[in-house]
Amino acid sequence: MSPIKLSDRVLAVKPSLTLGIAAKAKAMRAQGLDVISLSAGEPDFDTPQPIKDAAIQALQKGATKYTPETGTPEIKQAVIRKFKRDQGLTFEPEQVVVGSGAKHVIFNLFYTMLNPGDEVVIPAPFWLSYPEMATLCGGKSVLIETTEATGFKITPEMLEKAITPKTKILILNSPSNPTGAVYSENEFRALIPVLKKNPHVQILSDEIYEKLCFGGVKAVSIASLDSEIASRTIVVNGHSKAYAMTGWRLGYAGIPDKAMAKAFSSFQSHSTSNPNSFAQAGGITALDTGDAEAAKMCAVYEKRRDLFIKLLEKVPGFKPFRPDGAFYLFINVAETGLTGLQVSDLLLEKALVAVVPGEPFGSSKHIRVSYATSEKDIEEAVRRMAVHISPLRSSSTGARA
Repeated sequence: MSPIKLSDRVLAVKPSLTLGIAAKAKAMRAQGLDVISLSAGEPDFDTPQPIKDAAIQALQKGATKYTPETGTPEIKQAVIRKFKRDQGLTFEPEQVVVGSGAKHVIFNLFYTMLNPGDEVVIPAPFWLSYPEMATLCGGKSVLIETTEATGFKITPEMLEKAITPKTKILILNSPSNPTGAVYSENEFRALIPVLKKNPHVQILSDEIYEKLCFGGVKAVSIASLDSEIASRTIVVNGHSKAYAMTGWRLGYAGIPDKAMAKAFSSFQSHSTSNPNSFAQAGGITALDTGDAEAAKMCAVYEKRRDLFIKLLEKVPGFKPFRPDGAFYLFINVAETGLTGLQVSDLLLEKALVAVVPGEPFGSSKHIRVSYATSEKDIEEAVRRMAVHISPLRSSSTGARA
C-alpha cells in the first residue's frame, strides 16, 4: 500500500514542543526516573471547589445536551459582565463567542479572518502556537524581534516598520507567554497612533494571563484606551490560567464586528460545535466569583517567582528576565556557550529537569521555565541546574580567555 499523502498545511506545522517535552518527562517518570518538570504552562492548583460544584450540579440537573454553538446565553452574559467589570468594555451577546479553550478560539479567529498571503504581525518572543496557527490558516507570520533591552515589548517604531498593506492582524499578548512581560497603559497608548494610521489592521489581544500580575502591576487591555481601537480589537481570554481550569477547555472572545462574530459561529458550528455543556456552568461561577481564589494563587506564584530568581543567582550563565505577570521565567543562557535547545537537552538528560528551549518561542538564546510548581521542586531543580551548568560556564570562560 502506498503511503497516504498528507496535506501541505499539516506538513508545514511543527508539533507543540512544550507538550512534547511534558510528555517525555512523564514517560521518564514512568520509568522510575525522578524528573522535575518545569515545562508545562499549567497551574499546579486544583480548580476551586465552588466552580467544580457548579459543574456537578449542572450535570446532575441534566446539562448533558448540545448548547448553542458559541455558548449558552448564561455564559455569554457572564463574559459580558466580566469584560465590563474588568476592562470597562461593552459587548452584546451576539459579539461574544465561547469555545473549547482560548487556543481553540484563536485558531477559529485566524480561520475566520485570514486569506492566503495575509500577514500576522507577532512580537517575538511569542507563544509558540501563533505562527503555526497562522500557517494552518494560510497566513504569513511577520515577527518583530524584541529583547531584554525593550523589556520584551515592541515600540511604536518597531510596529510601524512591521506593518505593510498585507497586514491583517497584530497580536498583543500581555502578560506574555513566554516572557511574563506586561505592557503599561502608557506603552499601549504609544502604539495607538501607529494603529490609527493603519486602519486595515485588526488587533487580537490575548489576555489569558490577565489575572496573574505581581507587585501592584495591573494588566491593561488596549481596547479600553481608545474607542476606535476598541472597534478593531478582538479580546481573547479563557478560564485555564486564572482559575486553574486547564482541563475544562473554556475560552472566549469579544468580537466588535458582528458579521465577523457570526462567521466565527458558523465555522465553529461545522467543526467542534459547542463547548462542553456542564463545563460552561462552572465557567459562569469562575467568571462571577472566582477572582478571590485567582488572587490567592497569584500571590503564591509571586512568592515562587522571587524564590526562583534568587536561587538562579547560583547558576553561572543563567540570566532570568524578571516578569511582572504569568508564571514563567525566560532565562538568557547565551553565556553558557550553548543554545536554548542544547541547554534543555542537557538538563533533561543529565539533571532530570524538564525545561522548554527558547527556539520555538523565537529565541535560541533562552529557555523557559514554569514556576507553577512547588517551592521544593524549584529549589531542587536549581540545585541540579547548578551542578550541571557551572562546569560549562567555567570551560566557556576559560576558552574565551
